[in-house]
Amino acid sequence: MAILPLLRYPDPRLRMPCKPVEVYDARLAALAGDLADTMRAAPGIGITAAHAGILERLTVIELDGPASQRVYVNPVIEWFSPELQRHTEGSVSMPGVTEEVERPARIRLAYRDLAGESRTEEADGLLAVCLQHEIDQLDGIFWIDRLSRLKRERVVKKFRNL
Repeated sequence: MAILPLLRYPDPRLRMPCKPVEVYDARLAALAGDLADTMRAAPGIGITAAHAGILERLTVIELDGPASQRVYVNPVIEWFSPELQRHTEGSVSMPGVTEEVERPARIRLAYRDLAGESRTEEADGLLAVCLQHEIDQLDGIFWIDRLSRLKRERVVKKFRNL
């Protein structure tokens, strides 16, 4: 496995929608492994291929270390709960800054696993936050786009001063 170079904000590729994965092979599995290594080194709890400049719909999430690793290929959120939650978020592509983001508390998503098998899953709590954050990234929505203009400007200024 390898640690991949990460794009840094404001790289325009961070706001580009990713293309669906069409081939489920050893290359895809190796990319997922490289993303996991890259995420741990960053450090972070979620990463997309887009963070490494690879515009494919692939994300890896680890909330509690390697044994909790989840890989999602071509994830799409099918349902959002009306209830909201606030959680502190950040990005491996914008290290050193965080801010609270409000998102739906529960979601249901459809995705494929590394073998190409269709799956559905419901999530709440931190997993729901991470999935929404990473799926936004796959859709070309960088996390600070979910902030008010004032908060976004503060986060960008803080990041530039790091």
